[in-house]
Formats: sequence, structure tokens, C-alpha cells
Amino acid sequence: MPTDDFVQEEPIEQTHHNDDDSEDAESDDTHHPKTHPSLHKLHRSDSMDLESAKVPSHHLRASQAVEWSVILQLAFQSIGVVYGDIGTSPLYVYASTFADGIKNSDDILGVLSLIFYTITLIPLIKYIFIVLRANDNGEGGTFALYSLICRYARVGLIPSQQAEDRDVSNFQLELPSNRLRRASKLKSKLENSQFAKFFLLIITMLGTSMVIGDGVLTPCISVLSAVGGIKEATSAMTEDRIVWISTAILICLFMVQRFGTDKVGYSFAPIICVWFSLIGGIGVYNFIKFDPTVIKSINPKYIVDYFKRNKKDAWVSLGGVVLAITGTEALFADVGHFTVRSIQISMCSVTYPALIMAYTGQDSFLRKHQSLVSDTFFKSIPHSLYWPMFVVAVAAAIIASQAMISGTFSIIQQSLSLGCFPRVKIVHTSAKYEGQVYIPEVNYLLMIACIGVTLGFRTTEKIGNAYGIAVVFVMTLTSSLLVLIMIMIWKTDILFVVAYVVIIGSIEFVYLSSVLYKFDQGGYLPLAFAAALMTVMYVWNNVYRKKYNFELEHKLSLERVKDIASDTNLCRIPGLALFYSELVQGIPPIFEHYVANIQALHSVLVFVSIKSLPISKVPAEERFLFRRVEPKELNIFRCVVRYGYTDIRNKVEPLEQTLVEKLKEFITENIYLAHIIDGKKGKEDENGMMNGEGGEEEWQERVVSETSMVEKAWEGGVVHLIGENEVIASKGSGIGKRLLIDYAYNFMKKNLRQSEKVFDIPHKRMLKVGMTYEL
Repeated sequence: MPTDDFVQEEPIEQTHHNDDDSEDAESDDTHHPKTHPSLHKLHRSDSMDLESAKVPSHHLRASQAVEWSVILQLAFQSIGVVYGDIGTSPLYVYASTFADGIKNSDDILGVLSLIFYTITLIPLIKYIFIVLRANDNGEGGTFALYSLICRYARVGLIPSQQAEDRDVSNFQLELPSNRLRRASKLKSKLENSQFAKFFLLIITMLGTSMVIGDGVLTPCISVLSAVGGIKEATSAMTEDRIVWISTAILICLFMVQRFGTDKVGYSFAPIICVWFSLIGGIGVYNFIKFDPTVIKSINPKYIVDYFKRNKKDAWVSLGGVVLAITGTEALFADVGHFTVRSIQISMCSVTYPALIMAYTGQDSFLRKHQSLVSDTFFKSIPHSLYWPMFVVAVAAAIIASQAMISGTFSIIQQSLSLGCFPRVKIVHTSAKYEGQVYIPEVNYLLMIACIGVTLGFRTTEKIGNAYGIAVVFVMTLTSSLLVLIMIMIWKTDILFVVAYVVIIGSIEFVYLSSVLYKFDQGGYLPLAFAAALMTVMYVWNNVYRKKYNFELEHKLSLERVKDIASDTNLCRIPGLALFYSELVQGIPPIFEHYVANIQALHSVLVFVSIKSLPISKVPAEERFLFRRVEPKELNIFRCVVRYGYTDIRNKVEPLEQTLVEKLKEFITENIYLAHIIDGKKGKEDENGMMNGEGGEEEWQERVVSETSMVEKAWEGGVVHLIGENEVIASKGSGIGKRLLIDYAYNFMKKNLRQSEKVFDIPHKRMLKVGMTYEL
């Protein structure tokens, strides 16, 4: 564990209080008449102290019980947000599977059997009952899995693992004393392999990029499929008109994103519920009317016969079958908006039965109308229900698109927080729901990509080829990370792990091989999206880490800071200066550059580091971590402001106001703790109280004096000093490194949002300090 050059102003003994230590903590506090409730904050080990060497295990917090009324309400709401994508799959699955028509009547039974077991094994068993358990304090998605692995093994390349962060209650890290041998062995291999660390980060980026690719393809295929149903009403509706109507709907959809999903969110769940009721009801109607014998397809023998008859063609058709589980990753990615139990209830009670009935009904219809396979969905609708079904289908397609677009924004927000994406503007569109964000730059890029795909591919069959690759890639990567979690964190029985790999893993591998076969028929599209996004993410993250490590290696020593601040030629001016830096463990080298050129320091100086932790949320009371830079007469402090990857920054009040209040609390607690320790050196009086070197009045005077000094500095004016570091490749670097730093990274940095815009720093009180780093 890295340490730092700065210690607290008093040689206070470092102890760590967990739940079992609470009685000891209380006994310490009884030695003073005024027990401070937050005294335990100062009893910690962390990377800001030289003494930090070992961190005790942290006890898991007891999960708070959620009332069933709340769970059922969330289950209803989740129907509109989570299942729009998988719910609209019946629009195009059979058409994509039988792209060349139906050659044998029993092939229909084989495909229905494939759809039934695929939906049962992947969304239901894998995601609902296994993957949802791997949430990160309620948050899901690829980064949630990665963050869990990073906390249980030191494999994170992102510089965010220090001792003090394990004290954050949401870290939920428990290190058992008797680890199973295979868990320890795997953990050791991961920690000792630089390749494994890079590989984990790369597949996390790849999974994230593929989900963003879903955000492009879902609106295209859903809207195009729904609008295509109008061909049943009029023969005048040509393919060109369908494409242009779909494009117009997509443009409108992206243009309203800036208003946020909160304003239209209340209509989502009822519409999707109506959609599931209609497709399920029509499925039952068709099942009874046309061919009830399709129920025999529950026998997996029909899958074997299907492959025997069609061989390679059956394998290729799996690319259409897999579209039945599109949007499954949204089950996991959106769990943070709801609860695990609520999503399990809504899936088992509404979504799963409705989908099975819908596909079974379409199968029964096709047994009697094999020639209508290209328009199965709308042809199988009873004539009297056509127009209501068309309207609901278009609405459901728009909602499915909306959910994936919103999910894309959330994923990019997570990537940005963990240093894996260039700085972009995050707009929070709802004061009620934290997860609802809007990113203007990304929104317009998604819109252009969707319009390009719709106009370029024109048919759902070609888009489906691209869609399948994105879907299966993400599922395969999720399974890979999940196996690591099973072995290393859950310590699952090895037989269960093997069974999971053999059953679920082999199914996903077969599907992946099938969708890759159509690479030249549109399958290259998500891979091209992923390659472009991964290039951006890798370049940004790679240089970000190089720059951080450069500052860490060149940070100022304690003696050098004392020399700088004690210089008689240095002028101290009234006011509070907040000096922003990405460096967490020490004073950045840019500070010396600043003092050498300005020759002045404000009366109170706080070095602020905005730090993202590999957890979903940091409780507000644990967000700020302060230390004082010696000697204390300099009035220089260091502050780490910690955020989880789903936390909202500057949501209610400006950062500076909260920071000043927390700084005063820190000063008060620090003086109070020093007074208690001094008191223990004294003697007990007749009332049982401790009399130290300083009395009650003296320590209170110190509190008033130092906190008023901070208030006076704040009233004198706040200046935000931004360290804008230019980076260039060092002399003698290879062409690859020069391209990476001098061109790729600096191009993105110059054309994207700057630090002051990300943190909403007022321009009138901002001063940029520039310095060039040779990496």
C-alpha cells in the first residue's frame, strides 16, 4: 500500500473502530463531558499517513428490509424501463430466423424449442437467479462486475485503491481469514499478472462498448420493425417510405432526450404492460385456433432433429434465434434503479410468460401459414386488433429505444467516473431519480449513428445480423467475469462452476460462433463501433494513468513544501484557494511551478482531489477526507472528495460551500481529539473528569479561532486554481507512444469539455495553472 509524506498535526495513535469496537470507542469518549459523535472518523488508517500499513477487514452492513408494497411498486415500474427491448423481440425473431423461408414443417417446432430453452436458460436462470446476485451495492453492468473483482484482488489499473477507502461503508469488503485454496490461488495469479490486469480492463471496456452499440442498434431495429407493420394496412407503403418514417421517429426520439425520461416515464410501464398483455393474449388465441400440438416442442428432441435436417443452415439460423433475448443485459444494467427482488418478480410473473405465449402463438400460426414467415407478427394478429396493436407496437418500440439510450448515457457516466472516457457534460434530468442523465455530445453522435444505420441497412434482417453480435458478445463477457466472481468472491462449489461453464458457456459460445458467421452481412457494424469506442477509451485511460503515475513519482516532499511555504519572499493574501489536482497521495509538482511564478499564497489553501472509487455510491457523510499539511501555521490542507461511479456531483449545493463546512468539522474534531489525548496524560479530578494541559475553555477557544479563520478566508473570496497539465511524449519515445500521447490524447483533450465545465467552477473565480509533463 502506498504511503504519503504528510502526517497529522499531532502524533495521534491510529486505530480503526468497526462494529465490534463501539464499546471501546464510547469508553474513550466518556473521559470528556462533550462526546463528539463523529470522533471515530479520525480513528482510521489511510494512505495520507505514514503509519498506514494494515487495514482490518470491514464488516458487511446489514441489508435493510424493503417492504413488499415498495417491491411490488418497483416491479411494476421496472416493466416499462427494463423489458422494452426484450419485449419487442417478437416483432422480428421468426423473420430473421427463417430468412430463406421454411423448408420443413417440423423446423418450426425445432425453432420454438430453441427459443423456449434459450429464454429459460439465459434471461431467466443465468441473469435473474445468478447474475443479479453479483450487483455492486445495488448497481449492475459490466463495470459493477469489474469493480467487485478490483476490490477483492488488487488488479485495478485505475489509481483508486487506498487504505482509507475500505472504511467507506459501501465498500462492503470482507476478507475471510480462511480463504478456500482455489480462491486464494486465483487471486494471487491475477494480482501477479500484469497481462491479467490489462485483460480484465480491456474486456470490461469491450463489454461497455458493445452495450453502447446496443444503444445504436435497438432504436433502429425496433422502430423499423414496428413501422413496417403498416404494410398490412396499405400496399402504397413502400420500403423507402417505411425507412424515412422510421428515420423521422428516431430524430424526434433523440431530440426529446434533453427533457429527460422522468417526464414521460410514468407512461412507460402501463404501455409495456398493455403490450405484454396483447402479445400474450394473441399468442394464446393463435395457439388454440391454429395448432395446439406445438406444445410438444418442449421436448428438446426437436432441436436435435432440426440440426440433423438442416446442419449448417440450422447453425446459421441461430443468429435469428438469439434476437429473442436482446435487451437481457438491461436486466442487470438497470438493477440500480430498482431492486433485485422487484426485477425477479416482474420477469417471472409478466415478461417470461408473455414472451413464451407470444412465440408459441406465432409458431402455431406459422404451422398453417408457412409462406407468411417474413411478416409473422402482424400477419398473426386478428384483423379487429390490427390498428390497436400497431399503435402499441410503435409505442413499445420507442420505449425500448428510450431505455437503451438512457442506459447508454448511464454507462458512459460510469466510464467517465472511472477515468475510462474523455470528459463530457453530464446533465441530470430528474431531481427524483438519480440514474437519469443526459449527455448532449453522446446524444447527437448516437442520433447520427442510428440514422446512418437505418438509411444504410434499410431492413431488419441486415440490422439483426449486427444486433446479434452485440448481444452475444456482452453476454459472453459477463459470463467470463462472473466465473471469476464465483471462484474468488462467492467461493462457489467447483462442480456448480463447471456446470455453469458447460451449460451456459457452451450455449453462448455456439450462439457467438453463429452470429460471427454473418460478419460480412452486417455483423461487422457492432465490432466497428466497439473498436472505435475502445480506441477512445483505451487512449484516454492509458495516458490518464501515465499522467497520474508521473505526478505520483514527482510529488513534493514534506521538506520541500515547508521550504516553499516558509519563504520570507512569499506573500500571504486574504482569501481561500482551492487547488484542484488529480493526485490523491501528496502535493502535485505543479504547486511549486505556481508559487515560483506567482510568489503569493492565500491565507487558507486546500488541495482538492476529486477521486472516483470502484463502488457505486459513497455516503455523503464519508465523502470528504481531510489532512493538515505541517506546520499547521501555514493553514494548508489536503482534501480528497470521493465519489462512486453513480454518484451525482454538485447536485444540491456548490462543492466549495460543502467543502468549507466539512473543513470546519475536521478542524473541530482534530482539536477535540488532541485535547482528549492530552487529557489522558493529566490526572483525574474529584468528579471523574480528566484535566489535561489545556482546559475546556482553551480547546474551545482554539476551535473558534481556527474555524473563524476558515470562515474569514471564505468571506474574503474563493479562488479556484485548476491544474491544466499539458502532456507530451518524452524525448526518444517510439512512434507508437508519440501517436498515442501527442496526437490521439491531445486531440481528444482539446476538443472535449475542460475541467471547470465538468465541475461547474465559476469562470470569474477561476485561475488556470499550466505545466507540461513529459511522459
